[in-house]
Amino acid sequence: MDIQGVIHFMQNYTYYIGAFGLIFIGLFIMLVKRNLIKVILGLSILETGVNLFLVSVGYISKGTAPIFSNASIEGKSMVDPVPQALVLTAIVIGVAVLALALSLAVRLYQHYGTLDLRQIREQRW
Repeated sequence: MDIQGVIHFMQNYTYYIGAFGLIFIGLFIMLVKRNLIKVILGLSILETGVNLFLVSVGYISKGTAPIFSNASIEGKSMVDPVPQALVLTAIVIGVAVLALALSLAVRLYQHYGTLDLRQIREQRW
């Protein structure tokens, strides 16, 4: 693949590359870090990548809103509203999960005195 092919690929799939980059960064943080706050932030980054991917799936370049007020507009040129609605719901659920995870982290810190997951696992019994 020549340099023009790589540039063309990067221009057409920028959102997908960014989404998968965020997903992999979030997954890496969740798997490697031992601090509970860092794991929760990794989960938030992963969720942002998934939301970006869902919005990218429904995106059409130079697309219009899906309103059939003009009969001359074809359905192929309209943006799909379902992924956008799913992402709005996912954002609300993600904020609730993030708040719950952070409140559990505060309670774990109060009980064990640490946020290191290995030390919490050792002190469990």
